[in-house]
Amino acid sequence: MKHYAGLDVSVKETTVCIVDEGGRICREMKVASHPDDLAEALKNPAWNLARIGLEAGPLSQWLFSGLAGAGLPAICIETRHAKAFLKAQVNKTDRNDARGIAQMMRVNLFRPMHVKTLMSQKRRALLTARKLLQEKAIAIENDIRGLLRNFGLKVGIVGVGIRDLSGDIPELRDIMEALLTARQRLREQFTVLHERLLSIVKGDTVCRRLMTVPGVGPIVALAFNATVDIPARFRNSKAVGPSLGLTPRLHQSGEDNRVGRVSLCGDAMMRTLLYEAAQVLLTVVKKWSWFKAWAMNVAKRRGRQRATVALARRLAVIMHRIWSDGSEFRWARENTAAVKL
Repeated sequence: MKHYAGLDVSVKETTVCIVDEGGRICREMKVASHPDDLAEALKNPAWNLARIGLEAGPLSQWLFSGLAGAGLPAICIETRHAKAFLKAQVNKTDRNDARGIAQMMRVNLFRPMHVKTLMSQKRRALLTARKLLQEKAIAIENDIRGLLRNFGLKVGIVGVGIRDLSGDIPELRDIMEALLTARQRLREQFTVLHERLLSIVKGDTVCRRLMTVPGVGPIVALAFNATVDIPARFRNSKAVGPSLGLTPRLHQSGEDNRVGRVSLCGDAMMRTLLYEAAQVLLTVVKKWSWFKAWAMNVAKRRGRQRATVALARRLAVIMHRIWSDGSEFRWARENTAAVKL
Protein backbone atom coordinates (compact mmCIF):
# COMPACT_ATOMS: atom_id res chain seq x y z
CA MET A 1 0.00 0.00 0.00
CA LYS A 2 1.26 3.46 -0.89
CA HIS A 3 1.47 6.28 1.61
CA TYR A 4 1.55 10.05 1.20
CA ALA A 5 3.01 12.66 3.55
CA GLY A 6 2.28 16.34 4.07
CA LEU A 7 4.72 18.70 5.79
CA ASP A 8 3.66 21.98 7.36
CA VAL A 9 7.00 23.73 7.86
CA SER A 10 7.74 26.36 10.49
CA VAL A 11 11.02 27.77 11.71
CA LYS A 12 11.60 25.38 14.61
CA GLU A 13 9.30 22.41 14.05
CA THR A 14 7.56 20.75 11.12
CA THR A 15 4.19 19.07 11.50
CA VAL A 16 4.07 15.78 9.57
CA CYS A 17 0.96 13.87 8.51
CA ILE A 18 1.06 10.49 6.74
CA VAL A 19 -2.04 9.04 5.06
CA ASP A 20 -2.67 5.86 3.10
CA GLU A 21 -4.31 5.37 -0.31
CA GLY A 22 -7.78 5.56 1.21
CA GLY A 23 -7.10 8.86 2.98
CA ARG A 24 -6.89 7.35 6.46
CA ILE A 25 -4.43 9.09 8.77
CA CYS A 26 -1.66 6.64 9.70
CA ARG A 27 0.70 8.86 11.68
CA GLU A 28 1.00 12.45 12.88
CA MET A 29 4.08 13.89 14.53
CA LYS A 30 6.23 16.96 15.00
CA VAL A 31 9.84 16.90 13.84
CA ALA A 32 12.62 19.49 14.04
CA SER A 33 12.82 21.55 10.83
CA HIS A 34 16.05 20.01 9.59
CA PRO A 35 16.54 17.75 6.55
CA ASP A 36 18.35 15.05 8.56
CA ASP A 37 15.64 14.83 11.24
CA LEU A 38 12.84 14.78 8.65
CA ALA A 39 14.62 12.15 6.55
CA GLU A 40 15.12 9.94 9.60
CA ALA A 41 11.42 10.20 10.53
CA LEU A 42 10.15 9.56 6.99
CA LYS A 43 12.49 6.69 6.14
CA ASN A 44 10.61 4.37 8.47
CA PRO A 45 10.18 1.04 6.59
CA ALA A 46 6.54 0.97 7.69
CA TRP A 47 5.75 3.70 5.15
CA ASN A 48 5.86 3.15 1.41
CA LEU A 49 5.92 6.85 0.59
CA ALA A 50 4.94 7.75 -2.98
CA ARG A 51 4.90 11.54 -2.54
CA ILE A 52 5.98 13.96 0.19
CA GLY A 53 4.61 17.47 -0.17
CA LEU A 54 5.83 20.70 1.37
CA GLU A 55 4.66 24.19 0.59
CA ALA A 56 7.08 26.66 -1.01
CA GLY A 57 8.55 28.98 1.61
CA PRO A 58 11.78 30.33 3.14
CA LEU A 59 13.01 26.87 4.21
CA SER A 60 11.56 24.87 1.33
CA GLN A 61 14.65 24.89 -0.91
CA TRP A 62 16.92 23.73 1.89
CA LEU A 63 14.53 21.03 3.12
CA PHE A 64 13.65 19.85 -0.40
CA SER A 65 17.31 19.45 -1.34
CA GLY A 66 18.01 17.50 1.84
CA LEU A 67 15.02 15.17 1.41
CA ALA A 68 15.69 14.62 -2.28
CA GLY A 69 19.34 13.92 -1.51
CA ALA A 70 18.21 11.27 0.98
CA GLY A 71 16.28 9.52 -1.78
CA LEU A 72 12.80 10.59 -0.64
CA PRO A 73 10.10 11.59 -3.20
CA ALA A 74 9.81 15.20 -2.04
CA ILE A 75 7.69 17.69 -4.01
CA CYS A 76 7.63 21.45 -3.45
CA ILE A 77 4.10 22.68 -4.18
CA GLU A 78 2.91 26.08 -5.40
CA THR A 79 1.83 28.38 -2.55
CA ARG A 80 -1.34 29.80 -4.15
CA HIS A 81 -2.70 26.34 -4.96
CA ALA A 82 -1.98 25.10 -1.45
CA LYS A 83 -3.65 28.16 0.05
CA ALA A 84 -6.76 27.70 -2.11
CA PHE A 85 -7.01 24.01 -1.15
CA LEU A 86 -6.44 24.58 2.57
CA LYS A 87 -8.84 27.54 2.69
CA ALA A 88 -11.78 25.14 2.74
CA GLN A 89 -10.86 24.12 6.29
CA VAL A 90 -12.80 25.82 9.07
CA ASN A 91 -9.88 26.02 11.50
CA LYS A 92 -6.34 26.79 10.38
CA THR A 93 -3.85 24.88 12.48
CA ASP A 94 -0.49 23.29 11.75
CA ARG A 95 -2.06 19.84 12.09
CA ASN A 96 -4.90 20.66 9.69
CA ASP A 97 -2.49 22.17 7.16
CA ALA A 98 -0.30 19.04 7.25
CA ARG A 99 -3.40 16.89 6.81
CA GLY A 100 -4.55 19.01 3.87
CA ILE A 101 -1.17 18.82 2.14
CA ALA A 102 -1.08 15.06 2.64
CA GLN A 103 -4.50 14.76 0.98
CA MET A 104 -3.31 16.96 -1.89
CA MET A 105 -0.49 14.49 -2.44
CA ARG A 106 -2.87 11.54 -2.28
CA VAL A 107 -5.34 12.83 -4.90
CA ASN A 108 -2.56 14.38 -7.03
CA LEU A 109 -4.17 17.84 -6.79
CA PHE A 110 -1.16 20.17 -6.76
CA ARG A 111 1.21 22.12 -8.98
CA PRO A 112 4.89 21.35 -8.38
CA MET A 113 7.32 24.23 -8.03
CA HIS A 114 10.76 24.25 -9.59
CA VAL A 115 13.46 24.25 -6.93
CA LYS A 116 16.47 26.15 -8.19
CA THR A 117 19.94 24.73 -8.38
CA LEU A 118 22.55 25.75 -5.82
CA MET A 119 24.35 27.99 -8.32
CA SER A 120 21.16 29.91 -9.10
CA GLN A 121 20.43 30.30 -5.40
CA LYS A 122 23.89 31.77 -4.82
CA ARG A 123 23.49 34.18 -7.73
CA ARG A 124 20.09 35.24 -6.50
CA ALA A 125 21.53 35.87 -3.03
CA LEU A 126 24.22 38.07 -4.60
CA LEU A 127 21.62 40.08 -6.52
CA THR A 128 19.43 40.47 -3.44
CA ALA A 129 22.32 41.58 -1.21
CA ARG A 130 23.55 44.05 -3.83
CA LYS A 131 20.08 45.55 -4.16
CA LEU A 132 19.67 45.75 -0.39
CA LEU A 133 22.93 47.69 0.07
CA GLN A 134 21.97 50.05 -2.74
CA GLU A 135 18.52 50.72 -1.27
CA LYS A 136 19.90 51.34 2.23
CA ALA A 137 22.51 53.80 0.90
CA ILE A 138 19.85 55.70 -1.08
CA ALA A 139 17.57 55.74 1.99
CA ILE A 140 20.33 57.31 4.10
CA GLU A 141 20.96 59.94 1.42
CA ASN A 142 17.28 60.84 1.35
CA ASP A 143 17.18 61.02 5.15
CA ILE A 144 20.19 63.35 5.13
CA ARG A 145 18.40 65.70 2.74
CA GLY A 146 15.28 65.61 4.90
CA LEU A 147 17.14 66.32 8.14
CA LEU A 148 19.09 69.23 6.68
CA ARG A 149 15.98 70.71 5.11
CA ASN A 150 14.51 71.19 8.59
CA PHE A 151 17.37 73.63 9.25
CA GLY A 152 16.94 75.45 5.97
CA LEU A 153 19.85 73.68 4.31
CA LYS A 154 19.12 72.40 0.80
CA VAL A 155 21.28 69.60 -0.54
CA GLY A 156 21.47 68.19 -4.05
CA ILE A 157 23.99 65.39 -4.43
CA VAL A 158 25.02 63.99 -1.06
CA GLY A 159 28.80 64.23 -0.61
CA VAL A 160 31.64 65.51 1.51
CA GLY A 161 30.37 69.10 1.23
CA ILE A 162 27.65 68.34 3.75
CA ARG A 163 30.23 68.44 6.54
CA ASP A 164 31.03 72.04 5.67
CA LEU A 165 27.34 72.86 5.19
CA SER A 166 26.44 71.71 8.71
CA GLY A 167 29.58 73.12 10.34
CA ASP A 168 27.77 75.98 12.09
CA ILE A 169 25.71 73.55 14.19
CA PRO A 170 28.03 71.18 16.12
CA GLU A 171 25.26 68.71 17.07
CA LEU A 172 24.08 68.50 13.46
CA ARG A 173 27.63 68.07 12.22
CA ASP A 174 28.12 65.03 14.48
CA ILE A 175 24.86 63.50 13.23
CA MET A 176 25.81 64.07 9.60
CA GLU A 177 29.26 62.57 10.24
CA ALA A 178 27.69 59.34 11.53
CA LEU A 179 25.25 59.12 8.61
CA LEU A 180 27.92 59.87 6.00
CA THR A 181 30.20 57.22 7.49
CA ALA A 182 27.42 54.64 7.33
CA ARG A 183 26.60 55.67 3.76
CA GLN A 184 30.23 55.41 2.69
CA ARG A 185 30.54 51.93 4.18
CA LEU A 186 27.39 50.79 2.38
CA ARG A 187 28.65 52.21 -0.92
CA GLU A 188 32.00 50.45 -0.49
CA GLN A 189 30.38 47.08 0.13
CA PHE A 190 27.95 47.69 -2.73
CA THR A 191 30.94 48.24 -5.03
CA VAL A 192 32.49 44.95 -3.85
CA LEU A 193 29.33 42.98 -4.65
CA HIS A 194 28.84 44.80 -7.94
CA GLU A 195 32.36 43.94 -9.07
CA ARG A 196 31.78 40.32 -8.11
CA LEU A 197 28.57 40.35 -10.17
CA LEU A 198 30.42 41.75 -13.20
CA SER A 199 33.13 39.10 -12.89
CA ILE A 200 30.50 36.33 -12.88
CA VAL A 201 28.78 37.75 -15.95
CA LYS A 202 32.11 38.14 -17.75
CA GLY A 203 32.85 34.45 -17.31
CA ASP A 204 29.37 33.21 -18.20
CA THR A 205 28.72 32.60 -21.91
CA VAL A 206 24.93 32.52 -21.47
CA CYS A 207 24.90 35.94 -19.79
CA ARG A 208 27.11 37.41 -22.51
CA ARG A 209 24.72 36.13 -25.19
CA LEU A 210 21.74 37.57 -23.33
CA MET A 211 23.50 40.94 -23.23
CA THR A 212 23.40 41.10 -27.03
CA VAL A 213 19.72 42.02 -26.67
CA PRO A 214 19.32 45.84 -26.63
CA GLY A 215 18.47 47.19 -23.19
CA VAL A 216 19.82 44.11 -21.38
CA GLY A 217 22.86 44.72 -19.19
CA PRO A 218 24.82 42.47 -16.81
CA ILE A 219 22.33 42.79 -13.93
CA VAL A 220 19.31 41.84 -16.06
CA ALA A 221 21.24 39.02 -17.73
CA LEU A 222 22.42 37.49 -14.45
CA ALA A 223 18.99 37.89 -12.83
CA PHE A 224 17.32 36.18 -15.80
CA ASN A 225 19.88 33.38 -15.63
CA ALA A 226 19.25 32.86 -11.91
CA THR A 227 15.45 33.12 -12.26
CA VAL A 228 14.95 30.77 -15.20
CA ASP A 229 17.71 28.44 -13.95
CA ILE A 230 16.93 25.63 -16.41
CA PRO A 231 15.40 26.82 -19.70
CA ALA A 232 14.10 23.35 -20.56
CA ARG A 233 11.58 23.49 -17.70
CA PHE A 234 9.40 25.77 -19.86
CA ARG A 235 7.50 23.97 -22.61
CA ASN A 236 8.19 26.90 -24.96
CA SER A 237 9.52 30.45 -24.81
CA LYS A 238 6.03 31.97 -24.65
CA ALA A 239 5.49 30.34 -21.25
CA VAL A 240 8.12 32.57 -19.63
CA GLY A 241 5.91 35.69 -19.76
CA PRO A 242 3.03 34.27 -17.68
CA SER A 243 5.46 32.76 -15.15
CA LEU A 244 6.83 36.26 -14.48
CA GLY A 245 3.41 37.90 -14.21
CA LEU A 246 3.66 39.87 -17.46
CA THR A 247 0.42 38.67 -19.05
CA PRO A 248 -3.06 40.07 -18.28
CA ARG A 249 -5.56 38.40 -15.98
CA LEU A 250 -8.68 36.95 -17.56
CA HIS A 251 -12.10 36.78 -15.90
CA GLN A 252 -14.79 34.90 -17.79
CA SER A 253 -18.20 34.02 -16.40
CA GLY A 254 -21.12 33.47 -18.75
CA GLU A 255 -21.40 36.53 -20.96
CA ASP A 256 -18.89 38.45 -18.85
CA ASN A 257 -15.41 38.33 -20.36
CA ARG A 258 -12.95 40.83 -18.93
CA VAL A 259 -9.23 41.31 -19.53
CA GLY A 260 -7.54 42.92 -16.54
CA ARG A 261 -4.11 44.16 -15.66
CA VAL A 262 -1.03 41.96 -15.67
CA SER A 263 -1.17 39.20 -13.07
CA LEU A 264 2.04 40.22 -11.21
CA CYS A 265 2.68 36.58 -10.35
CA GLY A 266 6.14 35.11 -10.05
CA ASP A 267 9.47 36.82 -9.40
CA ALA A 268 8.94 40.52 -8.61
CA MET A 269 12.64 41.42 -8.93
CA MET A 270 12.93 39.88 -12.40
CA ARG A 271 9.70 41.52 -13.51
CA THR A 272 10.95 44.94 -12.37
CA LEU A 273 14.30 44.49 -14.11
CA LEU A 274 12.62 43.49 -17.37
CA TYR A 275 10.37 46.55 -17.16
CA GLU A 276 13.39 48.79 -16.60
CA ALA A 277 15.20 47.14 -19.52
CA ALA A 278 12.18 47.82 -21.73
CA GLN A 279 12.21 51.48 -20.70
CA VAL A 280 15.92 51.70 -21.54
CA LEU A 281 15.28 50.19 -24.96
CA LEU A 282 12.52 52.70 -25.70
CA THR A 283 14.26 55.81 -24.39
CA VAL A 284 18.04 55.32 -24.21
CA VAL A 285 19.05 52.89 -26.94
CA LYS A 286 19.62 54.93 -30.09
CA LYS A 287 20.41 52.14 -32.53
CA TRP A 288 17.29 51.17 -34.46
CA SER A 289 16.14 47.54 -34.67
CA TRP A 290 13.05 45.58 -35.63
CA PHE A 291 12.47 45.04 -31.89
CA LYS A 292 12.32 48.76 -31.10
CA ALA A 293 10.20 49.42 -34.21
CA TRP A 294 7.69 46.84 -33.01
CA ALA A 295 7.54 48.45 -29.56
CA MET A 296 7.07 51.94 -31.00
CA ASN A 297 4.17 50.70 -33.14
CA VAL A 298 2.54 49.21 -30.05
CA ALA A 299 3.05 52.52 -28.22
CA LYS A 300 1.26 54.40 -31.01
CA ARG A 301 -1.74 52.06 -30.84
CA ARG A 302 -1.98 51.31 -27.11
CA GLY A 303 0.11 53.93 -25.30
CA ARG A 304 3.60 54.00 -23.82
CA GLN A 305 2.69 52.20 -20.58
CA ARG A 306 1.20 49.13 -22.25
CA ALA A 307 3.95 49.10 -24.84
CA THR A 308 6.58 48.96 -22.10
CA VAL A 309 4.85 46.01 -20.41
CA ALA A 310 4.47 44.22 -23.74
CA LEU A 311 8.11 44.87 -24.53
CA ALA A 312 9.18 43.52 -21.13
CA ARG A 313 7.25 40.31 -21.80
CA ARG A 314 8.75 39.95 -25.25
CA LEU A 315 12.22 40.58 -23.86
CA ALA A 316 11.75 37.56 -21.59
CA VAL A 317 10.58 35.44 -24.54
CA ILE A 318 13.51 36.45 -26.76
CA MET A 319 16.07 35.96 -23.98
CA HIS A 320 14.74 32.48 -23.30
CA ARG A 321 14.89 31.63 -27.01
CA ILE A 322 18.48 32.93 -27.26
CA TRP A 323 19.44 30.84 -24.24
CA SER A 324 17.76 27.71 -25.65
CA ASP A 325 19.10 28.11 -29.21
CA GLY A 326 22.61 29.23 -28.29
CA SER A 327 22.19 32.17 -30.67
CA GLU A 328 22.57 35.95 -30.36
CA PHE A 329 20.20 38.83 -30.98
CA ARG A 330 19.94 39.89 -34.62
CA TRP A 331 19.18 43.54 -35.23
CA ALA A 332 17.76 43.00 -38.73
CA ARG A 333 14.76 40.71 -38.69
CA GLU A 334 14.96 39.77 -42.35
CA ASN A 335 18.28 38.02 -41.69
CA THR A 336 16.86 35.63 -39.13
CA ALA A 337 14.20 33.01 -39.09
CA ALA A 338 10.91 34.40 -37.86
CA VAL A 339 10.11 33.44 -34.31
CA LYS A 340 6.46 33.36 -33.37
CA LEU A 341 6.07 35.20 -30.11
